[in-house]
Amino acid sequence: MKYLIGVDIGTGSTKAVALNLQYQPIAVSQFYYPTETTKPGYSEQNPELIWDAFIKCLNELKGNLNADPLSIGLSSAMHSLILIDEAGNPLAPMMTWADNRSTEEAKNLLASEKGKLIYQATGTPIHSMSPITKLIWLKKHDTELFHKSSKFISIKEYIWFKLFGTFKIDYSLASATGLFNIHSLSWNTDSLILAGITAENLSIPVQTSYQSSALIDASKKSLNNLNSTFVIGASDGCLANLGSDATAKGIAAITIGTSGALRLASPNPIFNPDGMTFNYILDEKTFICGGPVNNGGIALQWLLRNIFNKPELKSEDYEQLFEDVKGTEAGSKGLIFLPYLTGERAPLWDSESCGTFFGLNLQHNQKHLARAVIEGICYSLNDVMKAVEEHTEPITQINVSGGFVHSKIWMQILADITGKRIVLVLEEDASAVGAAYLAAKATGLSHQYPSSTNTTAEIIWPNLSNHQIYQRNFPIFKQLYSNLKETMHQLYHLNL
Repeated sequence: MKYLIGVDIGTGSTKAVALNLQYQPIAVSQFYYPTETTKPGYSEQNPELIWDAFIKCLNELKGNLNADPLSIGLSSAMHSLILIDEAGNPLAPMMTWADNRSTEEAKNLLASEKGKLIYQATGTPIHSMSPITKLIWLKKHDTELFHKSSKFISIKEYIWFKLFGTFKIDYSLASATGLFNIHSLSWNTDSLILAGITAENLSIPVQTSYQSSALIDASKKSLNNLNSTFVIGASDGCLANLGSDATAKGIAAITIGTSGALRLASPNPIFNPDGMTFNYILDEKTFICGGPVNNGGIALQWLLRNIFNKPELKSEDYEQLFEDVKGTEAGSKGLIFLPYLTGERAPLWDSESCGTFFGLNLQHNQKHLARAVIEGICYSLNDVMKAVEEHTEPITQINVSGGFVHSKIWMQILADITGKRIVLVLEEDASAVGAAYLAAKATGLSHQYPSSTNTTAEIIWPNLSNHQIYQRNFPIFKQLYSNLKETMHQLYHLNL
C-alpha cells in the first residue's frame, strides 16, 4: 500500500494520520504524555516521553499498514524551549508554550521601544509564551543552567536531531520564537543580544519543505529500518490552516482544543501593535496571521471538575453539558463569562488577567453557567477576529478544527457570535493532515498542496436573532476587561 503520514507533536499528545494517495485518512495513531507544574507559572514536559510517543505513532501505523510510508511530514506545537548540552542531551525539562514564569520579563519588554521593534521584525507577540522572554528569564534567574547550555531548541528540533543528528529548524517554528527576522529569514540580531545568545546557540533555519531520509543508526533501529523521506514541515497553527483548507482569501481557520486560535492566510504579514497579532511562515509565499487564546477546552474542563463536581471526566459528562447548553437561551440571561482562567494571550496579552462571571442573579443555574463559559470562549475568539479584520479584508468564512468540532451546539454558538459561516471540512487532526499535505508537495507527490476530498463538508449558518443578542452583549464583554484590568492585576500580585 502506498501512503504518506502527517505527524503533529502536540502539547498533550503526538498524533499521526496516514493518508492514501487520494489524500483520504486511512489510519490514526495517538500517544499521550503528561505536563508537570512543579511551581506556579511552570509548565514542563520530558522530551524523551515525547520522542517515545513519536516513535510509537510511526511504528504503529507502519505495522498496521504493512508498508513504509512514502513520506512523513512534521508538525509541532510552537514556543517550546529545551536547553541541551554539547552532546544534544537535555539539561532540564522542556518549557512548553504555557510556561509563564517569564511574565515580568515579557511585561517589561512589551512596554519598551525595543519590544515594539522586535515585534515588527519577528512577527511574534511579546508574551511569556515566546522563547525570547523565556531566555531572558533564564539568563537572569538560572544563570548557571543558562551558561551550561550549548543550544536552545524546540521539541521538533530535538526530534529532528534524534532522527538525523543535525540541528535544523523550519522557518515556520523559527518565526514563532521572537528570535527570527521574518523579512530577512535569518536570526534577528537585536533579539539575540537581548537574549544573551548567538546564532551558534540556535539551529540552522531551513524552508518548511526541507527533507532528509538519512536516519542515524539508532533511529533507524528504533523505527524498524524505516525507509521514508521526512519533511521538516511547519508549526501546528500554520498546518491547521493548510489541513482545513483555509488558505484562500477571506477564509479563516479556528481551532479549539485545550486552547484556541484564529488564523488567516496572507501573502504579507498583518501587524497590529495593539492586538499584537502573530505572523508565522507557512512557506515562501504565505504567512499565517492571527491570534491565540489561552482558554478553550480547558475552561470547560475546569467547569465540569471544579463547579459541577465531575473529577473523572467522561464523554457522557460533556454530552450532558452540551445538551443543557442547547436548551439554554442565547446570552445566558445576561450572564457573561470572561474566560481568562490561565491569563490571556490575544488580543489582551495579559498573563495577570483572571476569569470572571458577571451578571449573576437568582435566576441563574448551572445551565446558564455552562452556556456562558462556551459563549465567553467564543467572545474571545471574536475579539481576535476583529483585531485581524482591522488590518485586512473582512473574513467571510471560518473553517474549524480541534476537539470542539464534535459539539454541534458549540459550533453553532461560534457562528452566532461571529456572524460568519462555519465550515467543518474534516474531523481528523487538521495539523497532522496539513503536515501530510505539505510533505506531498515537497516530495513531488503533488504539484500543489492537496485539499480535502470530503464532498460532504458540514456548514453551520449563524442564527440571525441570536447574532443580534450577541452583538449587544459583546461590547459589554470587551468593556468588562477594561473596567477590571487594574483590579485583576492587584489580585494577581496579592496572591503571588
